[in-house]
Amino acid sequence: MSRPVTLFTGQWADLTFDTICAKAKSFGYDGVELACWGDHFEVDKALSDDAYCRGRWDILNKHGLKAFAISNHLVGQAVCDRIDERHKSILAPRIWGDGKEDGVRARAAEEMKNTARAAAKLGVKVVPGFTGSSILPYLYSFPPNPADLVEKGLKHFADSWKPILDVFAEVGVKFALEVHPTEIAFDVASAEAALMAVGGHKAFGFNYDPSHFVYQNVDYVLFIRKFGERIFHVHMKDAYSAPHRTEAGVFGGHLNFGDPRRSWDFRSLGRGSVNFEEIIRALNDVGYNGPLSVEWEDGKMDREHGALEACAFVKALDFAPSGLAFDAAFERK
Repeated sequence: MSRPVTLFTGQWADLTFDTICAKAKSFGYDGVELACWGDHFEVDKALSDDAYCRGRWDILNKHGLKAFAISNHLVGQAVCDRIDERHKSILAPRIWGDGKEDGVRARAAEEMKNTARAAAKLGVKVVPGFTGSSILPYLYSFPPNPADLVEKGLKHFADSWKPILDVFAEVGVKFALEVHPTEIAFDVASAEAALMAVGGHKAFGFNYDPSHFVYQNVDYVLFIRKFGERIFHVHMKDAYSAPHRTEAGVFGGHLNFGDPRRSWDFRSLGRGSVNFEEIIRALNDVGYNGPLSVEWEDGKMDREHGALEACAFVKALDFAPSGLAFDAAFERK
C-alpha cells in the first residue's frame, strides 16, 4: 500500500480551512497537513473549546480527507531566535506581546507545549516545525567565532527545547524539526549535533525536506539513511540548483525568490533538481510509512496548477517496497 499524499496548507493560509480542503480534495490529495496560522488550526481554540477539534474533523470528513500532522513553524522559530522586527510579522499578537526578546521566547515556548497538547486533542501524532537558532548569524565565522560559540548555541537550544519535548513525550506526540537554513539544524552534520544536544530525546526527530539540501550540496539521500528512525514526517518539495555559475550563489545575493540571477529557487515537484526516485527508495529502505506531504512553492507557476500536478507526480512516483526477492521464483522448493 502506498503512503498517503497530503497537502501542507501553510502556503494557502489566505483561504479558509473549508475552501482549502475542498481544493485539496479536487486536486486528488488524501489529506492535509494543517498549518497553525490563518484559520486552519488555532492552538488556543483547540485547547479552550471542546467543540473546536470536532469542527475541524467535520470539515475534513465532509471533503473525504484525513489529517496526519499539524505544523507550527512560525511560533517554533521564535523559541531560539534572536528576536527582531521580522518576527512581529509571523507571530500572533498574544505571542509577540511587547516584543521584548525574553518574553517573546518564553511565550513561544509555552505555545509549542500547547501545540503538542492540541495535536493530541486533535488526534494527530506529529508536529513538524522550526526551532530557531541563536547562532545562525555566525554561520560564516568572520570575525572568527569564539571556540565555544557553537557549543553555547547548542546548549541554548537544548535548554529551551528539552522542557517542550518533555510535554510532547507526555502527550504521545513527536516534534519533527524541518532541517532548514535559519534553524539549529540545516544539514547532516548540524542535525546530528542537534540530536546529540537534546540527548537523543525520544520526542525529537526530523521533518525531511530535500529541497533545502539540494542547493546546499548536501547528500539528501544519505540524510534518510543516517536518520531513518528519526524521520517522523516528510515534505515533498523540489528546488532547482543551477549547474553553471550564476550572479548570486547559495546565499542568494539578497535577491527575491523568482529572480533569474539566483543560482537556486523552489520549483513545482519534478521540475527541479531533486531526484525523488532515490528518495522513495531510501524511505522504503528505512521503513517510513507516514504521509508524503506536498509543500508546494514555485513563484513562477499558478499554485492550483502546481498543486494538482504535484499530487499526480507523487502518486505516480510512490510505491510500496517488495515483500520478496525479485528472483524468488527460481528458488528450489
